[in-house]
Amino acid sequence: MGKIGRNEQCFCGSGRKFKHCCLLKQQVGLVPRSPEQAFKVSLIHEIEMIQKAAVEGRQKFKELGVFILFSTVDGDAWLLEITDSDTVQLARGGVALDVPIDQNPETIEINWSHTFAIPNREFEVTAYADRSVQMLAGYPTREIHASIKRTKKKFTAEQLGMVHVKPDLQNKVVPSV
Repeated sequence: MGKIGRNEQCFCGSGRKFKHCCLLKQQVGLVPRSPEQAFKVSLIHEIEMIQKAAVEGRQKFKELGVFILFSTVDGDAWLLEITDSDTVQLARGGVALDVPIDQNPETIEINWSHTFAIPNREFEVTAYADRSVQMLAGYPTREIHASIKRTKKKFTAEQLGMVHVKPDLQNKVVPSV
């Protein structure tokens, strides 16, 4: 999202000009963030909460838009993205891992390490690096499957297709189609 002009309609949906709505709140530190900024903050917050649950050995499951986050009692935690079945491990054996997220004002870029699938009710990950496949037992496959179905009902195929961005030939970031 680019910078909003003072005389443009406010992003909060009030119908008022930005300068008469959230600009004043921003100047005194009371503004709600733009929807994109709020989502970035909540994604990072949810990642931290899932990692904390994994370190504590608590099972937790969270849906956030096209993302699914979960932790297991064994101390593992994962972030899943359902449109391309991408995933990255957030914790292993009760130890939080570094999260490969790069943010800028317009996008969240996640360096996915694996793809996931749920054949025969088992959680399967395939590493991008070496194409190795692992079957991981005890993961919440029913909840993941149900969450994917709910998300695909909530959003149109067009909306789901706009989740990813790809660089064009001039190295500009544009929404994928």
